[in-house]
Amino acid sequence: MAVLFCLVSTVTFAQKGELNNAQSGYDEYVVSSSNGQKIPALMVKANTSLDNAKTSIDKAATNQKTAELPLTYALKGAIYAALAVRDTVPATSAPLFSTAAEAVKKAKDLDTKGENKKLIDNTDRYLAQYKLSQGVKEYQEHKFDQAYTSFDFYRQVLPDDTNAIYFTALAAANAATKDPKYYPLAITNYNRLVTTKYSGNAKAYLDLSSIYLLSKDTVGALKAAGEGVAKFPLNSDLRRREIEIALQTGKQSDILTKIQSAITNDPKNKTLYYYAGLTYSQIADASNANSQKAKDAASANALHQTALDNYAKAADMYKKAIAIDPDYFEANLNLGYALVRPAIDAYNAANKLPANKQKEYDDAMAKAGVQFDTAKPYLLKAVELQPKSVDALTNLLSYYKGKKDNANAAKIKQQIDALK
Repeated sequence: MAVLFCLVSTVTFAQKGELNNAQSGYDEYVVSSSNGQKIPALMVKANTSLDNAKTSIDKAATNQKTAELPLTYALKGAIYAALAVRDTVPATSAPLFSTAAEAVKKAKDLDTKGENKKLIDNTDRYLAQYKLSQGVKEYQEHKFDQAYTSFDFYRQVLPDDTNAIYFTALAAANAATKDPKYYPLAITNYNRLVTTKYSGNAKAYLDLSSIYLLSKDTVGALKAAGEGVAKFPLNSDLRRREIEIALQTGKQSDILTKIQSAITNDPKNKTLYYYAGLTYSQIADASNANSQKAKDAASANALHQTALDNYAKAADMYKKAIAIDPDYFEANLNLGYALVRPAIDAYNAANKLPANKQKEYDDAMAKAGVQFDTAKPYLLKAVELQPKSVDALTNLLSYYKGKKDNANAAKIKQQIDALK
């Protein structure tokens, strides 16, 4: 009996020894790899330790005395996950990943006391890292649906990682261009992202509003843009998006109310006056476009008058912005446009008069000329501020054409062509 007892003890110790060897090898790998990322000798040592750990854990996993221990599964998961991350060949790394995933699942089921939590957490992080690398490659190859699955695995392991949320949202948004079922997944992840402290949340709100629009949800798009503006009031892209969607959905009065309220609270904010002007300008442009489609002269004239009224309101707002900052390029550019556009309309209307209405033609051209000259200082100022702006030069070209100044028109046309 004594001899038998010693024999059993020796065998059990040997079996536990493989588990201990696996643990030691894995621990050495962790230490060497974390310290030796730029030291080849240490990385060689780390890789050797990991290979030795695999040999030992395979033996422990096949022995009936240690095969079902929580520690065996936890170590196997960590070792195989580390091997999967190290292996850059998909054909050989994928089986390692699968083995690690199965092992860590079993470890979580068995480890009811949380004794192997650190190993299990490390395994999850290795697996997440593997999926992140896989997702990046899939994304670069435009396999967006597969990239979404990989990034979502990464996100589920690290739910507070803002990059994980962003990558998942971005992949879903791209996958949705071919399969609309990904739109809700993109929206869910972008909505999750904007509640975090992610540094790119202004752009995230813009992306979110775009995805809502692509999925034909204008209510969600306007809500996303509005929330973005509330958090990032100086972001021009978000302001413009909110205005555009509001105009499309007939909510322009709501936007104007919001901007006017903001102006009341911050009357020295030039940007708010600019956006008020931009809103009026877009209302005017829409009215002008509708007047061209009107079925009768009365409707066309009424719509055109609405356009003129809103161009005047826009000009007033742009002037207030310029009063605060005379070198505000966008305000000068848009003020020039708001003033020159009615002049262009008058000029075009005059040229449609029949030849027997010379007096009416002369009066209309004189009126248009005065309106053109009203715009001139702001058109010139915009070009002065940004000489290579095609928009600014195009507006100035319209002025010279309206004034029939062919020499200057040709000169500006040359500048535009050179820039294009």
